[in-house]
Amino acid sequence: MAYDVEKPDEQWRAELTPGEYAVLRQAATEPAFTGEYTDTKTRGVYSCRACGADLFTSETKFESHCGWPSFFDPKDTDAVELIEDRSHGMVRTEVRCARCGSHLGHVFAGEGYPTPTDQRYCINSIALRLAPEQG
Repeated sequence: MAYDVEKPDEQWRAELTPGEYAVLRQAATEPAFTGEYTDTKTRGVYSCRACGADLFTSETKFESHCGWPSFFDPKDTDAVELIEDRSHGMVRTEVRCARCGSHLGHVFAGEGYPTPTDQRYCINSIALRLAPEQG
């Protein structure tokens, strides 16, 4: 797939920290309960750490107690790309930034959380950057 933001691998490596690169470009997962935004209650917009695209808002963030930031809906339906992931002997749905193709996490459905969509976008903190609401 062609993305609006495409860069050679060497450029991604130069622009991202090793941890950011591992998650965003190699689909690694940060350890549970270690991410900067796991328990954040700050109001604002979460954007892709690789390209800056707006992905999620604090209004859709909820406490899932899973160890990663959880959202019940992306900011816009076309902000993220969903891809079937059959790695690690499981069938999951990978969530990628629709603008640059960076790995963000996975989305799960039907877990019974009291949210409007019954979906949990389980997103790595290191893949996001929070712009706090001004006010």
